[in-house]
Amino acid sequence: MIIMGVDYGDARTGIAVCDKFEMLASPVCSVSQRNKDELIKEICSLAKKYNVEQFVIGLPKNMDSSEGERARKCKNFAAELSEISGIECVMRDERLTTVTAHNALNVTNTKGKKRKAVVDQVAAVMILQDYIDFRRISGSK
Repeated sequence: MIIMGVDYGDARTGIAVCDKFEMLASPVCSVSQRNKDELIKEICSLAKKYNVEQFVIGLPKNMDSSEGERARKCKNFAAELSEISGIECVMRDERLTTVTAHNALNVTNTKGKKRKAVVDQVAAVMILQDYIDFRRISGSK
């Protein structure tokens, strides 16, 4: 199944997809769009282009596992995306993915504007890879 990972943000949203065998998540793009309706349209267009069958949306939980305002926004976004696209959205804990993405970019010495452009994509890849690894290990394909 082709799954699209989404790291939803107010200014930029990272997008990643996996191959049909659910082995490897790859970055697609970062969408710079503050208007939620326009963002959903762009994601739906990408989903059609990549033949996406499921979305996995990052759920930003607090370190104590509680959910705050940002988590509520992400859940609402996922519900709207699913309703408009007709594609199931699964929420996946994304704690520390942005920190891990920044650390990965430190290793590759990616800085400045280039870093800002790709950090959301790297976070989307991490969310998606975590989810497809979970599916493979748990046998829930």
